Amino acid sequence: MDIGKLKTLLGEVASGAVTIEQALERLRNLPYEDLGFAKVDHHRPLRKGYPETIFCAGKTPEQVVGIVRGMRDHGSNVLGTRCSPEVVAAVLGAFPEAVHHEAARAFTITVEPPEPLDGYIAIVCAGTSDIPVAEEAAVTCAALGNPVERVYDVGVAGIHRLFGQREKLDGAHVVIVCAGMEGALPSVIGGLVEHPIIAVPTSIGYGTAFGGVSALLGMLNSCATGLTVVNIDNGFGAAVAASAINRLVSKTARG
Repeated sequence: MDIGKLKTLLGEVASGAVTIEQALERLRNLPYEDLGFAKVDHHRPLRKGYPETIFCAGKTPEQVVGIVRGMRDHGSNVLGTRCSPEVVAAVLGAFPEAVHHEAARAFTITVEPPEPLDGYIAIVCAGTSDIPVAEEAAVTCAALGNPVERVYDVGVAGIHRLFGQREKLDGAHVVIVCAGMEGALPSVIGGLVEHPIIAVPTSIGYGTAFGGVSALLGMLNSCATGLTVVNIDNGFGAAVAASAINRLVSKTARG
C-alpha cells in the first residue's frame, strides 16, 4: 500500500464509508506478510515510494508465484528480476497479465500505473552484448515511473557513434552507462555531459576482463568527475539510484 492509497483509506474511515474494523483488515499484513519462506514487505512503498522487487535468482518458481500473489493481492505493482525460464513460465501461467521482458530477464505486473516523473533517464550501453544489463536498468526505470531513452552500441571502439547521440544525452536528467571490457565509456560520457552519471560495469570481455572486475576498477579510477559506480551487472541498482535522483528533480521542478 502506497501513501496515496493509505490517505484514501484514512479519508474513507474519517467519512464513515469504511469502518475501523474494515480498515484494520486491510492493514492487517502491514508492515509485512510472513509466507514462511519469505516475509513480503508491503510497507516498503510507504518508506521508499516504490514496492519491493523480487530478486528471482535462487528462488523456486513456486516461491516467486507466492510472493507475486501476496504483492498483487495487496495492490502493489510487481517487478521480478533475474528470472529463469522456469520462473517466467510459472508466473505467466499464474498471472496472465504479467509482461515478460526477455532481454532484461525480468517480468512486470502493473496493478496501477506509477506516477509519471518529469524528464527522462538515458540508458547507454557500449556494445550489443551489454544490452541485458542495460535492459534490466531500462525496465526498472520504467516500472518506477521514469521515461527512458535508450542509446545502445556506442562504445569507444567506434566513438563517432556516440557523438550523434549528444542531444539525447544532454536532455536527460540522469545517464546510466553500461560497459564491459575495459569500461571506458562512462569516462568519455563523463567528460561530455553535466548530469549525474551512474556507471555499470558488465561481465562482458575476454580473460583479463575477469568477469567485469577490469571494467569495475577502470570506472572506479575514472578521471571524469561526477561519476558514480555500482556493482558488476547491477542494472537494477543503477536504475533505482537514477530514479531517486529523477524523483527529486521532478519534485523540485513541481514546487
